[in-house]
Amino acid sequence: MRIGEIAALAGVTPRTVRHYHHLGLFPEPERLPNGYRDYRLRHVVALARIRRLTELGLGLAEVRDVLADDAGRELAEVLQELDDDLARQAAAIAARRDRLGGLIEQARAGLLPAEGPVSPELAGLLGALTPSDSPMAAKDRSHLALLDTMVEPQQRDRLFTALRPLAEDAEFSVRVQELYERLDDLADADADDPRVGPLGDELAACMPDELLDLMGEGAPQTDSAFGEAFLDDFAPAQAAAVRRMLAALTVRAGERR
Repeated sequence: MRIGEIAALAGVTPRTVRHYHHLGLFPEPERLPNGYRDYRLRHVVALARIRRLTELGLGLAEVRDVLADDAGRELAEVLQELDDDLARQAAAIAARRDRLGGLIEQARAGLLPAEGPVSPELAGLLGALTPSDSPMAAKDRSHLALLDTMVEPQQRDRLFTALRPLAEDAEFSVRVQELYERLDDLADADADDPRVGPLGDELAACMPDELLDLMGEGAPQTDSAFGEAFLDDFAPAQAAAVRRMLAALTVRAGERR
């Protein structure tokens, strides 16, 4: 048989057969005097087996190991590993579908935050925040969504759980909204605006000690690449106020150690 004939019988393409030859996975048959490969029935059987193994999900290297073990012990081992891997994938898919199901329910109820899919803890926190048209409030929400992705789950959950009572505190929310508005007023100001220093100090004072302790190293460091990118997200005067706040918080955290 010619290569096209054996390929058709095994349900593959001639190009696939040549690829298997090139990899040494499927030894080439003897050639006829005219130079053509002379495939026999045993070659069809071997090629069909390779196809069945690859359809199960085995990689070509694994197929080579299976074919090298005439007793079939390697096949049983590889198939078990493949089954274990598929079980892990199925569990991961089930978990993702559960998560998507919850997000779909939130979306249908109009509760999905504008920041997109977030953890249940952050979704609850965002839902408790007082609605605001402040651009700085929107920026703060986006930063919380970033923390939701960056921070380790255990620390993230503790942080958002600690923030929840503050979000539900009407008096605290009024104070935060006033600070947002003052930050908004600095959008077109210079970094040396006289309002920067007092506002930075008030922003730091607004941070409860227990929340400061919980954040630990979670606050951006101004001398790091992330800290620089974080500050670049603000207008110059706003960044100066935030830098002043972070400096004050660093001093306060050191005093509490």
